[in-house]
Amino acid sequence: MKIAESLPGLAALSLVGLMLSPPWLVAAEPSPVGHDIYQQQCASCHGASGEGVKEKHEGALQGDRTLEGLTRYIDRAMPDEDPDLCVGDDAAAVARYIYDAFYSREAQVRNQRPRVELVRLTNRQYLNTVADLFKHFTGADAAVTTERGLRAVYYSEKDFKRDNKVIERVDRQIDFEFGEGTPDQENFPTNQFSMQWRGALLAEETGDYEFILQTPNGARLWLNDEQEPLIDAWVASGELTEHRASMRLIGGRAYPLRLNYSKFKEPRAAISLQWKPPHGTRQPIPARHLAPVNATPTFVITTPFPPDDSSVGYERGVAVNKAWDEAATHAAIEAANHLARNLDRFSRSKPQDADRAAKVETFCAEFVAAAFRRPLTDEQKRVFVANHLQNAERLEDAVKRVVLLALKSPRFLYLGLDRSKPDDFAVAAQLSFGLWDSLPDRELMRQAARGALRTREQISQQAQRMLADPRTRAKMQYFLHHWLQMNHIEDLAKDDQLFPGFTPEIIADLRTSLNVFLDDALWGGTSDYRTLLLSDALFVNHRLAEFYGLSADAAEDFVEVPLDPRERSGVLTHPYLLAAFSYQKSTSPIHRGVFLTRNIVGRALKPPPVAVAFKDAEFAPNLTMREKVAELTRPQACQSCHSVINPLGFSLEHYDAVGRFRTSDNDRPVNAESDYTTDEGRTIRLTGARDVAEFAARSEQAQNGFIEQLFHQVVKQPMLAYGPDVMSQLRQSFEASEFNLQKLLVEIATLSALHRVEKQVAQKD
Repeated sequence: MKIAESLPGLAALSLVGLMLSPPWLVAAEPSPVGHDIYQQQCASCHGASGEGVKEKHEGALQGDRTLEGLTRYIDRAMPDEDPDLCVGDDAAAVARYIYDAFYSREAQVRNQRPRVELVRLTNRQYLNTVADLFKHFTGADAAVTTERGLRAVYYSEKDFKRDNKVIERVDRQIDFEFGEGTPDQENFPTNQFSMQWRGALLAEETGDYEFILQTPNGARLWLNDEQEPLIDAWVASGELTEHRASMRLIGGRAYPLRLNYSKFKEPRAAISLQWKPPHGTRQPIPARHLAPVNATPTFVITTPFPPDDSSVGYERGVAVNKAWDEAATHAAIEAANHLARNLDRFSRSKPQDADRAAKVETFCAEFVAAAFRRPLTDEQKRVFVANHLQNAERLEDAVKRVVLLALKSPRFLYLGLDRSKPDDFAVAAQLSFGLWDSLPDRELMRQAARGALRTREQISQQAQRMLADPRTRAKMQYFLHHWLQMNHIEDLAKDDQLFPGFTPEIIADLRTSLNVFLDDALWGGTSDYRTLLLSDALFVNHRLAEFYGLSADAAEDFVEVPLDPRERSGVLTHPYLLAAFSYQKSTSPIHRGVFLTRNIVGRALKPPPVAVAFKDAEFAPNLTMREKVAELTRPQACQSCHSVINPLGFSLEHYDAVGRFRTSDNDRPVNAESDYTTDEGRTIRLTGARDVAEFAARSEQAQNGFIEQLFHQVVKQPMLAYGPDVMSQLRQSFEASEFNLQKLLVEIATLSALHRVEKQVAQKD
């Protein structure tokens, strides 16, 4: 007789469930003493089951402290109103209860049973996916090499005739002032000449870009459109005139650029192509953003969407409401109109073709299949394509209906609809949205059609290939900005009297400097996570070098300058972040300490019980900033968090509000030394930023925090939905790879895609 058959009803089901449950789902026996203490002293703030209490402690009582660390924290700091109430054996008992009941990772899995959620495309994913859906039919761009600038052809007459071609070269920037002369007196017999530049614009961040064409002569600028010029200033005024236009671009992509220029009878000759990018200031477009390669236009949706839900620390496509649905409809209409206007270009047909309708139908079927990320069934071809094209009075109108139906379909808008029957195409989509936030490319679809995305080796090989794509770099930059909170930084302006010369141009340069450093650390060498924390170098241009008193040969672009390792340590001491986490007139050890605690050291912080504003005027004028913060946070209610925050924040007091190294504050020596107590109870002496960086570089907790943030940005799902041992697997592979960031990215993408394969196998079994 089977065991289950010998037991009645629910008892049998319970035993079967217990036998089938993995060990980590079996609850540890909670401490009855701890339970009683919790209900008496903790539940009023944290809820009967650790779910949180509104206006007291709203977050769930969960975290990544060890049991020992949790015990020490309770013994030292809990309850808020009377930390001496729960100490010693009582603290140990309640910590054991909390840990086993709902705090630990295993308890979270057991209680919440986290699962891979059905989600819609996030705003970023929607923008990229629609762009690549159209790009699918215009061909891949030429590979961007390290060469920078635009291909230039100079003509000795005002017309672009081959016989008049005298110079061919690559110009790194378009910023010329010829006065009453010519580019080259020897090759230009008259003062009439023309020039043409071609290549690609490399956009770094997604957002609105303003372009300025400055010239007294005739000029036309085409950007991301090979037909209609963005700026048409062909009729010359003879006076130096500015012509402006704006365009929304997606970061991490190359956009075709062409600029024609002609000097005829005007007395002066000059041409300058400038821009004002997101988070930037007006300047001639730098050479690093220009490439002498061919690119095809990218369709960029301009319809605004409501913000994605970010309540769990990363953007998720979980909010489906009227505002989002209306935005998706308007975006689909925008896409349909664009396709209808360019139908023959996309379908490779001509209005006079006898087989134009057949070509358009073939195109539409491929368009819908690409949108759905899998081949269409015969029924889907009929419903989504054929029914709309048959007997259509006007093909363009029928194609609009096809596009609207496809882009409003759940098969396009949602990720994970195939959860009940995942296959190789689901694996391909998991990889592409993980690494690109977009749909699979032709190679991924070919591998899926061959059934070649079923083993770890096959999936990892594709993920490794996808690293080279600029979209992977764009996604990693987006993640690093999230990690460093750069997307939430609004204003770095400082008091002009205290910090003269800290101009908007310097601020824009600092952001570029940080971007260049992040890009170099991730893609330029060993891709070592520890470089982000421990590098002693800054990337500067001539303006930054002058402002920060550095010696650097940076006439045009950013160059790497090694500095004293006692004064600079990776992102911790980058002036952009130091300025961002400072006040207008002074440093802010609290803001800096909170950033270091959460993002660098990887420790959780609860919201403060009382928000206390820092008012500098209320302190004695002779106090240092450290002394002011120590006085402000002295109350016991503050110390439960500030005993962690303050030592980390004080470690950065050697840097003023604009990130310059200093040795004095308010005419007194800076004191950056503190004792920092880890979650494990160890006391570490911190003497400055380098000590914090070295501690974080070695800390498993800090590494785990970084890994989890990257996992969430790549997978857009809760890590625990993939099992309780995912973190340990990723951390072990991270350590084995010498903390290689690229390998960690591949491992996360591979692991999440393998989850799909395992579901396939489980269902077949």
